[in-house]
Amino acid sequence: MFGTEHKRFRILMVPGLHDSGLQHWQTRWQQYEPRFERVEQEHWDVPDLLSWSARIGSTLRRSARGSVIVAHSFGCLAALHCAATSARNLHGLFLVAPADPERFGLGAALRSLRLERPATLVASRNDPWMDADAAAWWARQWGADFIDAGALGHINADSGIGDWPQGAALFEVLLARIPTPRCACNSQPDADGETRPAA
Repeated sequence: MFGTEHKRFRILMVPGLHDSGLQHWQTRWQQYEPRFERVEQEHWDVPDLLSWSARIGSTLRRSARGSVIVAHSFGCLAALHCAATSARNLHGLFLVAPADPERFGLGAALRSLRLERPATLVASRNDPWMDADAAAWWARQWGADFIDAGALGHINADSGIGDWPQGAALFEVLLARIPTPRCACNSQPDADGETRPAA
């Protein structure tokens, strides 16, 4: 289902509230590619932007390898926050069916974010968590490419998309846009815990 582009990066899955179950495409993608890693939140039922973002950041810092995030729903908001506040080795974001920041009182906190790395936002026309017009507006605000995926609900297990090969194809397109990261094999953590390539 996947090509070879993803092998250039560390791929991090960032689910939304309550995690992604066995029939969710994120879980299915991990079954196809066991090297894909899942960011585990301490409290999956508590949508706390700062703690979720911090957990993503700490996961990124465990390796100096260039990473790309694949996020869903509230996980998209946490990934965006992390991308804007840290994550030197984050090179791209694939944002699927993001939850509307306004529903969580996060509009002001996320409205001014502008991504400095390639990103794709995939939205559904009948998503109960954010309508397509709002998703397109947020994509422009954040500087992400907007993809209309059609009427797929929240683009989850209930959407009946199985492995979602169409999404995998879109993900490969994003990956092809991202330059191969400079090797950081000999990098060391600095004082703030970030890893940087050795001089």
